[in-house]
Amino acid sequence: MDENYFEEFEEREAQKGMTVIACHPGKTAQVIEIDGSLESMQQFVGGWIEAVYPFDDPVAIVCNEEGKINGLPLNRALYTEDGEMFDIISGSMLICGLGEENFASLQGELLEKYMEKYKHPEVFVKIGHDILAMKIPENQNQHEKQTHKNHIHR
Repeated sequence: MDENYFEEFEEREAQKGMTVIACHPGKTAQVIEIDGSLESMQQFVGGWIEAVYPFDDPVAIVCNEEGKINGLPLNRALYTEDGEMFDIISGSMLICGLGEENFASLQGELLEKYMEKYKHPEVFVKIGHDILAMKIPENQNQHEKQTHKNHIHR
């Protein structure tokens, strides 16, 4: 096959758009649409992308490959089925579906499941050799924003 065929295929796929969950450190997750190109993912995470596959579902986390090395803010923890934390994603991340050969839109039950799982931002506290993760409920997050806003205006 012609090399142009593959380039044209990638361009067509990128133009279709892709529904994903966007998670920034300290912010509530949002469902967004990106064009699905490598460039759009790199722009979102701020560097080279790395795909992480910690789930049994056809879902991937796309994050900055050098997020930890570059000291990006901690974002969301990853847990085993037993609820034990085994890793933390640093920097902004996307949660997307997996197609046969490429990343794909998250849809239906998977979109709902992972939105619920990663909706709330987390704060991380180091105690001795351990790191604890705590979810920030949406209403508390709003209260903190209001408190901060009130503090600035005084």
